[in-house]
Amino acid sequence: MNTENAEINEGLIRFDIIFYVRMKNGISQVIVNLEAQKDNPTGYHILNRAVFYVSRSVSSQKERDFVGTNFNDIRRVFSIWVCMGMDESSMAYVHLAKDGLLGSYPWKGGLDLLNIVLIGISNELPEHDEKYELHRLLSTLLSMELTVDEKLGIIRTEYSILVDDKLRKDMSAMCNLSQGIRENATDKAIAGVIMNMHRKGYTLEQIAECVEKTIEEVEAVIKKREPVLA
Repeated sequence: MNTENAEINEGLIRFDIIFYVRMKNGISQVIVNLEAQKDNPTGYHILNRAVFYVSRSVSSQKERDFVGTNFNDIRRVFSIWVCMGMDESSMAYVHLAKDGLLGSYPWKGGLDLLNIVLIGISNELPEHDEKYELHRLLSTLLSMELTVDEKLGIIRTEYSILVDDKLRKDMSAMCNLSQGIRENATDKAIAGVIMNMHRKGYTLEQIAECVEKTIEEVEAVIKKREPVLA
């Protein structure tokens, strides 16, 4: 499905991935929204955002998946959030519940329409245990520490997933991307230290010794950055 959704007077929302899944009966469908977060955001509560996303996934169905007042045609929605860099491996399932407060009238409707799954992935690879089966697989795939062969070994031996050339190629691409991101972040941090020391009047020799670079490399960073600072 289109990952951009702009409803009138409701603003624009961008999903990471959103798609239909046809159920076993071959007729009914559910909508699955998958979101990845590099960490648990501090500017807002992740559950509040998940509620907003799953609500939009329902409201946007009008005149597309159901027409007029045919509310019984609303498709179930699952919004799955994978949050990395968490303190521990965790998972929660948030859904509607009905509490009978008075009388015994059987109110009809789909309590299963709204579904949120929150998956917390820690930086440490979970132990090989049944309760951590999903988290160990995701941690393996997303790890910046494991090599391609180590990842494929776990996937093949523990999950009986066929390792072919395409999977190996995709895994190599993921690892190269992760390595590139890490190296880029490290280079930016070192460049920041170089420029900070340069502004404080340290000599090229002192800076080079501190950041373990050659004088020529330090000079190149300063030359590249100085016009931006001017």
